[in-house]
Amino acid sequence: MALMRLNKLLNQSGLRIVSLAKKTLAAAVIVVVVFFIGRIYESERGPALQRWHTWSGDEMTADEIDRASFASYIKREDEIFADLRREVSDRLSAADKTPINRFYRDSLVYPQRFTPDWNRSFILLPSGKPRGAVVLLHGLTDSPYSVRYLAEDYRRQGFVAVAPRLPGHGTAPGALTRVDWEQWLATTRLAVREATRLAGGDVPLHLVGYSNGGALALKYALDELTDKSLVRPQQIILLSPMIGVTAFARFAGLAGLPSVFPAFARAAWLNVIPEFNPYKYNSFPVKAARQSWLLTQALQKQIIQAAQSQRLASLAPVLTFQSVIDSTVSTRAVVDSLYRYLPDNGSELVIFDINQAANLRALFRPATYSAVNTLLPPAPRPYSTTIVTNGNEHTLDTVARLTLAGQTAEVTQAVHLAWPQDMYSLSHIAVPFPITDSLYGREPREKNLSGISLGTISLRGETATLSVGLDTLMRATSNPFFPYLLQRINQRLPLVSEHQNVQYRPQRNTDEGSRGNEAEKTHKSGADAKENADAG
Repeated sequence: MALMRLNKLLNQSGLRIVSLAKKTLAAAVIVVVVFFIGRIYESERGPALQRWHTWSGDEMTADEIDRASFASYIKREDEIFADLRREVSDRLSAADKTPINRFYRDSLVYPQRFTPDWNRSFILLPSGKPRGAVVLLHGLTDSPYSVRYLAEDYRRQGFVAVAPRLPGHGTAPGALTRVDWEQWLATTRLAVREATRLAGGDVPLHLVGYSNGGALALKYALDELTDKSLVRPQQIILLSPMIGVTAFARFAGLAGLPSVFPAFARAAWLNVIPEFNPYKYNSFPVKAARQSWLLTQALQKQIIQAAQSQRLASLAPVLTFQSVIDSTVSTRAVVDSLYRYLPDNGSELVIFDINQAANLRALFRPATYSAVNTLLPPAPRPYSTTIVTNGNEHTLDTVARLTLAGQTAEVTQAVHLAWPQDMYSLSHIAVPFPITDSLYGREPREKNLSGISLGTISLRGETATLSVGLDTLMRATSNPFFPYLLQRINQRLPLVSEHQNVQYRPQRNTDEGSRGNEAEKTHKSGADAKENADAG
């Protein structure tokens, strides 16, 4: 009798579990269906995809890049750009032939009108014997243009500077739908091989990374700790590094699932915006967001593992420049997922505070003004920190508040640079550009040198009129503290011996098809260098 009651209870429990499972499954199916419908509705409301969204270049795979020379990588790059011209620029509709479409040959912003085309990989060589090598890595949707000023400064200091175009970049946004972060990392390894080949193996190596390039630079340095076939860097410089991204990027792949059906191809894109920037994509595919998240997850996991095994003791010093306000990457992750694990090895975090003396303070979120104070853990810390901020809340003049590693005392130094009165903070995209830059600078030395000067745009009109969000046009695009940034980087360079020639001349990229070989010739012979002044 007891056994029968037990069986009855078990049967009833089983039925309840089955019923609950069915309800849970039904609820999950409903959520998925609603999500798909919502995602399809959202994507279909946007503008239609253009030819530059559906074209993708034939980039090398990660394995091919690991086996390639830099010259062969450049050769494939030439072929990709030639295909872009044939399949996109030469086949535009009449409606697409506008004065600021970067893919229209006669537009103001057609990149190949300019010399050099900063969408391409480039090498800068000093005139004297190299005293170092540096690899500079640009950000996601970006191009080597974003690291050109740092590369030129390193060249002036006697370094061989190699700035590769990462796969999927510099061509058309559709190219980002066919690449992954392993290809970017393989290109990082390739660039290091080329930089050390040109400079020699007896000089220091620096890695410089902006945004997504910062994650790649750090990932390479961590890989080297266990892979002795890689060259060890002596210094890591990060600008707005992508150590962590928003939680949405984790699920970005789900947002693109409806695109498996051709009718809903638009769902593979988070943004579809007119392409008027000659050196950066405005449109953003779902896969790019997903790859950025995968890279940061792999990086954060590796940082923790290296800290637990005490391998971080061998990591090169890390110097990071980060705006306290950043809507693209997580400023908090820079502190909590990177610097908290670093040993006392000479690393430093430089934080650009908001403009504490900005007008219209009442319009800002209250937490903004104390953001820098809540970001850092209490001193002492195993790394130095510098906060670039107003001297006080009534002045635009700035100071650097320095706290050395292992100390609690703060030293204040004048920066001799001031906030522009109409700028309330930096932004993610502003950090690597001086205010004199023609494209992004608020005070361009030569306006419209790249066809347009985005940093000077100040539009007034009615809302819901433009196809580009006002937040895009309002965002700070250049850094008034860029001279300070260069000064701090230069302090990390090795000393120059008295007898070494440190007079350097600029170099430009060559025409298509010959740049890799010309760079090698320039390195080998001073006479050839003068004859091939366009090399690199």
